[in-house]
Amino acid sequence: MTNTTAQVRDLAQLHAAFAERFNARDVDGLLALNAPDSIFVPQPGQPVQGEEAVRGALEYFLSLQLPIAMTVRHTFVSGATGLVVADWSLTGTGPDGSEVALGGHTADVAIFSEESGWRFLIDNPFGTV
Repeated sequence: MTNTTAQVRDLAQLHAAFAERFNARDVDGLLALNAPDSIFVPQPGQPVQGEEAVRGALEYFLSLQLPIAMTVRHTFVSGATGLVVADWSLTGTGPDGSEVALGGHTADVAIFSEESGWRFLIDNPFGTV
């Protein structure tokens, strides 16, 4: 069994932790990867902020009941601030029988603290759009 509540101590592992929790359908574990007042961009140019808004957006993606695949391309760190560029995809047949083909290239800002590890400050899955 995997630990979906462990802190992320290496920025390059933040997206792996996201994928693990996403694929476990652990919305609380996903929210634990977010810093307070974080922003999530569930659609290009449409950010949401606040735990309930982010929860709702994540629950929509989880409702597709498809696994997410993620590949980190780059990480950049300056002090306690990091930028991660990664590719992601959700593909397959959704619960209603329709084909789903979602994906993008993230541009995510993360912050680090000794108490919480790396967490998303801005999670922008459509970061290059």
